[in-house]
Amino acid sequence: MTPDPTALHPVPAHPRVVFLKALVTSPTITVGDYTYYDDPDNATGFERHNVLYGYGPEQLIIGRFCAIAAGTRFLMAGGDHPAMGPSTFPFTLFGGEWADRTLDVVSTMPSRGDTIVGNDVWFGHRATVMPGIRIGDGAIIAAGAVVTTDVPAYTIVGGNPVRPIRQRFSDQDIIRLRRAAWWDWPTDLINKHCRTIMAGTPAEIERIAIENELEQAP
Repeated sequence: MTPDPTALHPVPAHPRVVFLKALVTSPTITVGDYTYYDDPDNATGFERHNVLYGYGPEQLIIGRFCAIAAGTRFLMAGGDHPAMGPSTFPFTLFGGEWADRTLDVVSTMPSRGDTIVGNDVWFGHRATVMPGIRIGDGAIIAAGAVVTTDVPAYTIVGGNPVRPIRQRFSDQDIIRLRRAAWWDWPTDLINKHCRTIMAGTPAEIERIAIENELEQAP
């Protein structure tokens, strides 16, 4: 039986696993179907404990079929401090006369923008993503990594700050996979070919997409 993407706990015996789409309420966070967070201590606290400094309009957008390990954190642009003058202290935050005199400084600060995560991305334990980062489809973020720069599709990165470890497939195979975009296939087609999606080749995924007229522009 296919898991229900709207179920909070898709594996009843393991409440540590949550589908985030069923959990998220913030208007600045969007999560695609089947993306899950795994945390043995507080899986349902994802919005509060794992998305930090979301004070501004910047969006966190996470695609479908992503796997997010415990302790992964997304730092949003609302946590930035002014650095154009002698002090980085956030006077505005504390209100009153401080806010009156400094609000224009904060309101005119450049933003790092939205944080956008593609589809089928795997985040290892305690990965940290800095504001305004874009992570491509099929990327793998190693445990403990601090993502300070954009990550290309199907690339494994690790370290602090992150550096590329290796590309998972050839350039041509990455084009095949991105055009096939299996995460957007109808559920019944994913069900039928889930073994190939897990253990097949990019060429096989491409063939299925072509046969079903589902290829997309990369």
